[in-house]
Amino acid sequence: MRQIAIDLEQHQVFMRRAIELAQLGLGSVSPNPLVGCVIVKDGLVIGEGWHRKYGEGHAEVNAVNAVKHPEQLKGATVYVTLEPCSHFGKTPPCADLLIEKNVAEVIVAVEDPNPQVAGQGIARLKQAGIHVQVGLLAEEAEWMNRRFLTAMKDHRPYIILKWAQTMDGFVARENHDSKWISNAYSRKLVHKWRTEEDAILVGSNTVVYDNPQLTARDWPGKNPVRVVLDPGDELDGNYHVLDGSVSTIIYTTIRESLEANLELVKVDAHHYLSEVLADLHRKNIRSVIIEGGAKTLESFIEMNLWDEARVFYAPTTFTTGIKAPVCGGTILSKEDILGDTLIIYTRD
Repeated sequence: MRQIAIDLEQHQVFMRRAIELAQLGLGSVSPNPLVGCVIVKDGLVIGEGWHRKYGEGHAEVNAVNAVKHPEQLKGATVYVTLEPCSHFGKTPPCADLLIEKNVAEVIVAVEDPNPQVAGQGIARLKQAGIHVQVGLLAEEAEWMNRRFLTAMKDHRPYIILKWAQTMDGFVARENHDSKWISNAYSRKLVHKWRTEEDAILVGSNTVVYDNPQLTARDWPGKNPVRVVLDPGDELDGNYHVLDGSVSTIIYTTIRESLEANLELVKVDAHHYLSEVLADLHRKNIRSVIIEGGAKTLESFIEMNLWDEARVFYAPTTFTTGIKAPVCGGTILSKEDILGDTLIIYTRD
């Protein structure tokens, strides 16, 4: 069976499909990257798959297993959003699987910066006589995997700032009351976001004034790890974040302790935020959504420790109150959420 020539536009269609598939793993595969795979023979898709859950089969394995007639794999073209792995982890190397199946070509969007891979998967494929191309739709694939890539390159979690503010620029009233600036639809969207990230972070003032649960109650999916900045070790009370219902980390400069689902970690006061992020990285936390309050958000902005900001502008005014942070950055998108305006910024 001869392989039909495919032009650049068709290559992009197949890789874009692989990217779409990869995104289905968001919230389930961390600390692994999001990966999608499409297998094509004679211009037709014969198998596709994605990494569904951490510890389970990788995208290439699932795509190969989806091929109804395995003999078609010989001479096929494989589109994969990230370089096939070359090492034994929880699963065998995907590069070896593709070699075993005698595929003719592997088209990769992005090389894997993980030191355990870092070009070795591509080299192994080439040594086996498989034609390899790298870089197709790389920008789209990198954006999709921005959490994993930030962890690999910057050795810290990907940081998302989130807040809601009034049209006159306040995040809360003078008594710290902020319920509710954004509408119910916006708040539901925030719960969806929580299921997609590894951790959610607030300062101790938010715990005291709002007593938030910091869970994903209004959207199906996992709860993020709760992270609280409490350098003075002042939290002592019947707060939701201390109830042990969800894995919670509190960062102090005073003491350490470990209980069921509640860990107190002592870090250096002089390098507080940097040490917090370093410890989260060691714990394989790939992303953190920071939900306040204003002081905590501003501390990350001042240190340039953020990657993305998601800001809801609500059609209401307070006249006076606690001023909203200003992050700067570049506007990535602007969307109406049934009356609220959601603007997403990226750091310059």
